Amino acid sequence: MKTYTHSKIVSNIELNKLWDVWSDINHWHTWQNDIDYATLDGDFKEGNIFTLKPKGGPKVKIQLLKVVPNKQFVDLTTFPLAKMYGDHTFIVHGEEIEIKTTMTIDGPLAFLWNKIVMEGIVKKLDSQTDNLIKKAIQG
Repeated sequence: MKTYTHSKIVSNIELNKLWDVWSDINHWHTWQNDIDYATLDGDFKEGNIFTLKPKGGPKVKIQLLKVVPNKQFVDLTTFPLAKMYGDHTFIVHGEEIEIKTTMTIDGPLAFLWNKIVMEGIVKKLDSQTDNLIKKAIQG
């Protein structure tokens, strides 16, 4: 199993604005420049599945395992002999909000999928978080 965590603390932004951007999967392509599209048919809730098409890569199906509005969502991408989890959490510290993303991959071929997929995701977590913040501020 391999785990990476990225965290950034922000202030002077409303939590619900950050959540609105994060939970609007169909518009992720407007602030994540590494994806062609992401589509979710239905609500942003546990059990639903969305499709994500990274630039230069094949589309993947991702399941929402846990959704706690304005606080957290956990997603699961399944690969042959490996599972990748994305835990996306807002932690309120008084007037500040910590935006925390933890990526974990597990399974017999986790080492391979870590190299093929997860390392690339992890390298972009800092800029992705910055883009999330910018989009939330812009509205």
